[in-house]
Amino acid sequence: MSLPAAFHEIARRVNNWGRWGDDDERGTLNLITDAVVREAAATVRTGRRIPLALPLRRDGVQSGLIPGRIDPLHTMTQINQELFGPGTVATSDDVVTMGLQAATHWDALTHVSHSGKIYNGRPADTITAHDGARFSSIATVPHLVSRGVLLDVARARGEDRLPGGHAVTPQDLSEAEEFAGVRVRAGDIVLVRTGQVRLALAGDRQAYGYPSPGLSVHTPAWFHARDVAAVANDTLTFEIFPPEIEDLWLPVHALHLVEMGMLQGQNWNLEELSAACAQERRYAFLLAAMPEPFAGATGTPVAPVAVL
Repeated sequence: MSLPAAFHEIARRVNNWGRWGDDDERGTLNLITDAVVREAAATVRTGRRIPLALPLRRDGVQSGLIPGRIDPLHTMTQINQELFGPGTVATSDDVVTMGLQAATHWDALTHVSHSGKIYNGRPADTITAHDGARFSSIATVPHLVSRGVLLDVARARGEDRLPGGHAVTPQDLSEAEEFAGVRVRAGDIVLVRTGQVRLALAGDRQAYGYPSPGLSVHTPAWFHARDVAAVANDTLTFEIFPPEIEDLWLPVHALHLVEMGMLQGQNWNLEELSAACAQERRYAFLLAAMPEPFAGATGTPVAPVAVL
């Protein structure tokens, strides 16, 4: 089944292929300039640091909805082992097996493809079983520090959590922007809060994943118009799930990652940040969200920190 004409029309309007050159692998992260980072640093007033990652644990947020995406399996490989003989310093080591997108993570631009293409028009078959992503793997992402902006859609609507069937629209984003008293600008990393992660924190993994509020297929144009560098939210699927358009699965992923070349993240814990921003009445901050540089990987765990 081919993608509908409505999808291709949006794709045409938000497409960034060639914008930063035919060899570009970083997409909208090119918008994070030295000047943007200096301005981001100027948002820090108190130095308050707020972690945005869910814990990595074997009973994490995965419910089996996505095949192969397993929660972290933690194993001790050494426990107080005296490697150099009795009475010497002892060491403990451990190993983890997990899906790289299992918990709080970034999706690389190669995480999805459509019509046989990945970002910047490269063939999707450049992703192979042996090497992973040849182009635009998560390891190509530069130091990821910029101004973060929280668009607290749930709080702006007077809700703790958006209902499962709610598609976050461009109007929702604009209203959250007005509620925050901040204007999203070029190079920003936008965090969209739905409140859905509250279910994960309460241990309700099934309800967390399905049905889920999330971004509408119409929101990529909003981010494109503001030259946003990256977007993350507090849901398992990022976009509304099940989809708002019947049989059109993961269109927002395809528009962001393939057409725009814009990194996106899921499973971010925005609850403490939401409370802090409401308390201080400011919704812009310094955000450090460095990906683990796995060569060839199409995603990676991340432990983001917002600094107010």
